[in-house]
Amino acid sequence: MAKNPVAVTLDRVTRIYKNVKGRPDVVAVRDSSFEVSPGELVTLLGPSGCGKTTTLRMIAGFDLPSSGSIRIGGEDVSMLPPNKRDTATVFQSYGLFPHMNVAQNVAYGLRIRKVGKTESDERVKRALSLTGLQDYAERAPGRLSGGQQQRVALARSLVVEPGVLLLDEPLSNLDALLREQMRVEIRRIQKSLGITAVYVTHDRVEAMSLSDRVIVMKDGSIRQIGSPNAIYEDPDSVFVAGFVGKVAFFPVDVLGLEGKGCVCQLQGKKVQAGKMAPGVEAGKKGTLMARPESLRIGEPGAGVVDGSVRQNVYLGSSMESFIDTEYGELLVQIDDPAGKKIAPEGQRVSISFNEAQVRVLPTDNG
Repeated sequence: MAKNPVAVTLDRVTRIYKNVKGRPDVVAVRDSSFEVSPGELVTLLGPSGCGKTTTLRMIAGFDLPSSGSIRIGGEDVSMLPPNKRDTATVFQSYGLFPHMNVAQNVAYGLRIRKVGKTESDERVKRALSLTGLQDYAERAPGRLSGGQQQRVALARSLVVEPGVLLLDEPLSNLDALLREQMRVEIRRIQKSLGITAVYVTHDRVEAMSLSDRVIVMKDGSIRQIGSPNAIYEDPDSVFVAGFVGKVAFFPVDVLGLEGKGCVCQLQGKKVQAGKMAPGVEAGKKGTLMARPESLRIGEPGAGVVDGSVRQNVYLGSSMESFIDTEYGELLVQIDDPAGKKIAPEGQRVSISFNEAQVRVLPTDNG
């Protein structure tokens, strides 16, 4: 259904909103550069106000960059209006026309483009089939569930066969189960069409499950770009590590560098860290990050940090143990807990690290 996929390139894009009444200007996006390869799905991830939606709006043409350039398929579209760009956007609010049925809503973009009825009917039929809506063509949007309405909005964007599909937090209005189902559907459709897509969300689970690559943003700037597993396992900063998943942080002294890792000191005990981020230097302070699956529970005094079990939460395939320590509450993930000895709530324990999984970050690189 889609045309040949195209690349999207942002080169040092900045967006400044001029303020009024003598207030400072607002820099929404600052000197951002990245490329989305043809057929790739890239997610812009970050907290509210980080600039991710402004970036998407600039790609779509709803907002224009203050400086820098945006290219779609090699063409500079920086100053072109939305209707002159080879893009289609799925918004957070579905924006369906209540007086039109599903098929009419999906066909709206084709009607605006003056596509002939025969071709339009065929393309609408394909879009409805692709999104599982073929049995709902005559139904009014008000008689659809939230997930079905989201599919209509997606079909309406796909039917115009854009070179680039833009999705602005499209699942935020759905409940947890529907969000999970729609994540799978969006990924399936995107891959089956081979369409280039840029997705915006503040939900790390969405970003990790949907994306070929993730771009993490904060305060208008790009903090890290990488595959979901690279962003999760090998973050370059305290901010990225904390934003993309559960993590514990420990202040350490970096004693020396060894290959891809380093030797640290925590509370007078030497700790071997299998990985370190750029900027870590021997003789300086560092921050050791440990994901819940990299922590181990043992007898008091046997590990690096002692504490007591506050709560155990059984999740079927895993158990989460929350340990009160001097570093705050630590979360330890115990995989396949059946048959394993689980420390009861209230018991004193000690925490140790899986050295191959922990990573040291520069303390000042938040």
